[in-house]
Amino acid sequence: MKWFNHTLIAGAACAVISPPHVAVCVAGATAPDWLEYLIKLRGKPVKHRGITHVFTHWLIAALAFTFVWDYHGILMAFAWGGVSHILTDAMTVSGVPFSPYSDRRFHLFGGRFRTGDPVEYAIAAAVVLPRFFTTGVAITIKV
Repeated sequence: MKWFNHTLIAGAACAVISPPHVAVCVAGATAPDWLEYLIKLRGKPVKHRGITHVFTHWLIAALAFTFVWDYHGILMAFAWGGVSHILTDAMTVSGVPFSPYSDRRFHLFGGRFRTGDPVEYAIAAAVVLPRFFTTGVAITIKV
């Protein structure tokens, strides 16, 4: 998925659960991609949707920060944002690595679309629009 949709989906989901943590959750939702960039800056070879996109790593981190220890929910929000990134990338044809110990890829709903396809934006809209319409925000259009 594109960063735009990762941020929309994570932001909308986090806004329902914990509004003060939306910015941290959105940072976590883009983290798997910018962590790749940081690794590359250090001169290490890393492929896209490789080590930074391992489903089990993000899930274990999210569960640990949720149930074991966290400072004001910051790391928990960041990790769940990362999980949302991994789950949305898992819907694509490429999928994501399930574990660093296996070559198998994890696909959600059969991995039916490619990054940038219109269905990606439809999924983001399906997550964001219900949140938008349930907040009681009035939309005024002046003609």
